[in-house]
Amino acid sequence: MGELFGYLSFGADGWGDEIATGVWLTIRLALVTLPFGLVIGFFVALAKNSEEPLLKAAANVYTTIFRGLPELLTLFIVYYGGQIMLAQIASLFYDGYVEVSGFVAGVVALGVVFSAFASEVFLGALRGIGAGQYEAGYALGLTRAKTLRLIIVPQLIRLALPGLSNLWLVLLKDTSLVSVIALDDLLRKTNIVVGATKEPFFFYSVACLIYLTLSVISSLGINRINTWANRGQVHHP
Repeated sequence: MGELFGYLSFGADGWGDEIATGVWLTIRLALVTLPFGLVIGFFVALAKNSEEPLLKAAANVYTTIFRGLPELLTLFIVYYGGQIMLAQIASLFYDGYVEVSGFVAGVVALGVVFSAFASEVFLGALRGIGAGQYEAGYALGLTRAKTLRLIIVPQLIRLALPGLSNLWLVLLKDTSLVSVIALDDLLRKTNIVVGATKEPFFFYSVACLIYLTLSVISSLGINRINTWANRGQVHHP
């Protein structure tokens, strides 16, 4: 057992450096994808909640596609399809090879899937805010944009937070999918270490513990954010 834990040491004699590098990439990938997915999801929700038929139809098609496709397939389409598209565009200007960054492809693929689900959470929250809130903002002389920013969005965050929290935990786990496009996340690094040491049970168990640790830390952070978002709320018995 001591020899197994020795594998986790840092330096030339252990694999701790490689695993730590994979953990750091996993965290960065999730943190970059989150705001990307939230922004797109918010605007898709606004489109679905609008009275413009074309906007609503386009938003519904978007969410239907990216909620229906497997995340892994979406990743392949973005990674390989993106390279083909960029190569076609580049060929109009010069002769050369264009390669899509695995990190960027991972952010885009995970982000559009996250945004499709987040839009439904935002939509439910928007519909949970009464029309009187908008009318109150207009009565105070606020523009539509200011009403949205000062009155609607603060309530939207509070109502959407539980659903978005679950989506964040799903996103954190889904980052493991990028290992299939040779991006050195935690799972890919673990696979490399397993191939070198022939100790699959031990290192996959270590990876499980790391993912669980990240989830626990996230849950603690989410609880703090939830407390902040619900400050001033009166809870009736």
